[in-house]
Amino acid sequence: MSADFLQAMARSSRERVAHASAICSHTELRERALATSPAPPLQLSALGFDLIAELKLRSPALGALQQARGADISARVLDYALAGAAAISVLTEPTRFDGELEHLREAAAALRGAVPSMRKDFLVDPYQVYEARAAGAGGVLIILRMLEPAQLASLLDAVAELHLFALLEAFDESDLELAAQLVREHGQRVQLLVGVNCRDLSSLQVVPGRLEALAAKLPPDVLRVAESGVDSEADAARLARAGYDLALVGSALMRAPDPLTFARTLLAAGRQARRCG
Repeated sequence: MSADFLQAMARSSRERVAHASAICSHTELRERALATSPAPPLQLSALGFDLIAELKLRSPALGALQQARGADISARVLDYALAGAAAISVLTEPTRFDGELEHLREAAAALRGAVPSMRKDFLVDPYQVYEARAAGAGGVLIILRMLEPAQLASLLDAVAELHLFALLEAFDESDLELAAQLVREHGQRVQLLVGVNCRDLSSLQVVPGRLEALAAKLPPDVLRVAESGVDSEADAARLARAGYDLALVGSALMRAPDPLTFARTLLAAGRQARRCG
C-alpha cells in the first residue's frame, strides 16, 4: 500500500460516498444508524491476549483467497466467534479486496449481538461510519495517514455519537504520535484501540521486526493491536510477549483449512506467552 495506493483508495472511497449519498441522504442514514440497536462491546478475555478475526475475500499482497470463494460468510464468522474472537473485522472495500457492505450486514446479522463486527475500509467521511452502524457494525478502522486532522475529528465525532469503537491504524512512529494525540483528545468519549500494520507501504511485504520495534512507542493505557504478519502460533506468542493485547488476523485465517481450530490455537499461544511473561 504505497502512498499512491492510499490516495487511489481514498478517491475511490469518496466516489462511493457520493454515489451512496445520492441514494440515501446523510440525514436519513444518520437517523437509521441512530435507530439501530446498540452494538455489543468488544469481547475481551481476562487471559490477556485476544483476536480480531477478519473476513476478506482478497488481499492485494496475496491475491484471491481461494478458500473464501463461495464461502458461507455467516458460518465463517460464527466459527470465529465460537473460537473466542473479541471482534470480527469485515472488509467492505470492493475494488482491491472484493468486499461489500452486504458482507458486513450478513456478518452482523449472523453474530446476533454476541460479538461486535468492525468495518475495515478506507474511510474518508462520517457517512461511512453511519453506513457501518446501520449495517450492524460495532466498530470501524481508521487509517491515520490517509486523513487530515479535520477529517479525523469528524470521523471520531460520528464514532462517539454512535457509541462505537475505533481502531486507529499506524505504520510508523509518526503515525503513533498522532494516535497518542487522538487518544488524549478523544479517549474519554470514544473507545480507541491503536494498531500497528507491519506491511511495507510500497512492496506490501511484511517488515520483520516492525511490530516489536514500535511496541514501545504505542500510547500507554490503550489496547494495542498487531496487524498483519500473524501466521502461526509462534507469531502470536512473540507479539503477546512484545506487549500487544490483540492480533488482527485475516489472510492466515482465510486460508486455514480449519479456521476455528486455527483461531483457538493462536489465542492459546498468545495467552500462554502472556502468562509466562
